[in-house]
Amino acid sequence: MRKYAYAWITLAFFAVSFGLHWLFGWYAFANEAAEHGQSPLLNEYLVEMGRDTFENWQSEFLQLLWQVVGLAYFLYVGSPSSKENDDRSEAKLDALIRLQAGEKAEAIIADIDMRYLRTHGHAKPHGHEGEAEARKLAPGHE
Repeated sequence: MRKYAYAWITLAFFAVSFGLHWLFGWYAFANEAAEHGQSPLLNEYLVEMGRDTFENWQSEFLQLLWQVVGLAYFLYVGSPSSKENDDRSEAKLDALIRLQAGEKAEAIIADIDMRYLRTHGHAKPHGHEGEAEARKLAPGHE
């Protein structure tokens, strides 16, 4: 639950705002029908609110969703355009570790790769749990 708290909070905001939008829409629809001397019909209300809702979603929500979530997703999965610089940076860092750590270099690199899931998928956002072990493997630390 805590791991996805941001998603749950966002979903709750969405559900509440969606419900209030339809509730206040019903009041406005009923008032408009009363002004014309008619009783509000649920069928007509559902068609009108469905049209208005999808009109808003098409022009705002889906556009924003694609821009934010779509781009973040492609960055996360490592599309070729977002991964170029990561591969180059990782190769440079691996080379520096090998220069400085000597015989312990491969163990240090393997430990880092394991903690950040570099060989088994995507990197974790936090990988500081093993910093003490990495310091033990560093040159000059006995």
